[in-house]
Amino acid sequence: MLSFRLAYIFSYNLFQFCGHTWILANTIARYFTFGKDALADTFYSVGFVMSLCQLLSILELFHIADGIEKARLLPRFVQVMEKNILLIMVILLEDIQSKPVVCAQLFLWNILDLLRYPHELLCVMDRPSIAMLWIRYTLWIPLYILTVAIEGFTIYQVLLHVEPTAANSPPLKSTLSTQIHLPFLLMVYLPFLALGATVTVWQLLKERQHQLGKWNKKMKMKMK
Repeated sequence: MLSFRLAYIFSYNLFQFCGHTWILANTIARYFTFGKDALADTFYSVGFVMSLCQLLSILELFHIADGIEKARLLPRFVQVMEKNILLIMVILLEDIQSKPVVCAQLFLWNILDLLRYPHELLCVMDRPSIAMLWIRYTLWIPLYILTVAIEGFTIYQVLLHVEPTAANSPPLKSTLSTQIHLPFLLMVYLPFLALGATVTVWQLLKERQHQLGKWNKKMKMKMK
């Protein structure tokens, strides 16, 4: 059972690493080949693989809950859900997919995941690296903050797109006979995005202190 769990979590992290590596390489290659024209159909080129990787990332919540992966559940839950919610919006709104901000969003998401999954692979193989550990828990945090800022700007772009449409169409009616506009939902979501990101950064700082502290203790014990 232990070997199966290790093989499973290794295969999962390897799949995510290869998937995000392919997306990043494809995005960069298309940009150098076609220049700014590549930004318009980047999502069309890598959207399926990106959607698959993000959909499978929901499994990480079960990994943490089951103890296969040792991490804090709350920050991972926020990260997984904010990515999937935004990705669903981009998939549903085809006119948004060609925006440059979507290309920037995909690029930053892939950078973040490529900073995390190699560290996870090394931990599964019981060959942790202090360089990867530092990158995972130090460099990752400011990049995550930048990513959330881009997510907020992407939602703003979505708002600019859906507001004229919502103004010319009747509002949706729920079973409670309440009127719900998509622009209103997006504006409500923005504060929750900021709150979730703040809590996540706070949790990540605590996790960074714990992980680096544990590494320092381990090195001191080896030196003795």
